[in-house]
Amino acid sequence: MKYFLYLFLFISAAAVAQDLDKATGVVVNASTGDVLESVNIVNLNQVVGTATNSKGEFKISAKANDTLHFSYLGFKSIKVRVTNDWLKFGSSKIELTELALALEEVVVNQLKLTGYLEVDIKQVPIINNNYRYSISGLPSTGYEASSPGAVTKIMGSIFNPVDFLHRMFGKNPNEMRKLKKMKQDDEIRNLLATRFDREMLMVLLQVDRIDLDEIVSQCNYSKSFIQTANDLQILDAISECYEEFKILNRSRN
Repeated sequence: MKYFLYLFLFISAAAVAQDLDKATGVVVNASTGDVLESVNIVNLNQVVGTATNSKGEFKISAKANDTLHFSYLGFKSIKVRVTNDWLKFGSSKIELTELALALEEVVVNQLKLTGYLEVDIKQVPIINNNYRYSISGLPSTGYEASSPGAVTKIMGSIFNPVDFLHRMFGKNPNEMRKLKKMKQDDEIRNLLATRFDREMLMVLLQVDRIDLDEIVSQCNYSKSFIQTANDLQILDAISECYEEFKILNRSRN
């Protein structure tokens, strides 16, 4: 009888210890109290992610003092610090506040056709005029640029040790190491595949939107790619560029 009692106590203690590694809670609309489904949640310290279920509930791997980032379309994103009490006593209610969204004015310019094909075809905007180059010896699918003449810029940017990428990658090694973790976490990849706002990438990599776009641009991806790619494609582009940057750095040294 004592054996089963000890076994029960051991299993209970193990279950409690396991729960202490998880932060659980529910996310609601601060003004209405309604639960919010599919809220994106990322642990910025451990670089793991999850999303709320249909009841607004979530569970994510976390330790005391980790920071969780909550984001949801139409709501203000927030960061929440994980405390010992949260982990010890269970679920916490997280409230998100709605944003006032203003639609930008869109001007549509109608084409004025003349009926002459040679004239009218010049009025049609070019949707995509991108070219992609590969460099022998590097494990890459290639470098994208907006015109064939840009290959000189590509080579100059990659092999210049004091260029923008060297400054960005070199001074933020800890943030850039998160790229590998982000790529390995299926939950984060699924979240990024549905997003186009770059917010999660900016928070995880600790860069602003201008620097993020500049990183991708200096990695020789076209303007149209930067404008149309989802966050997962941007992550893969930066990750690939960073790995090649490390290879070239080792070659220089």
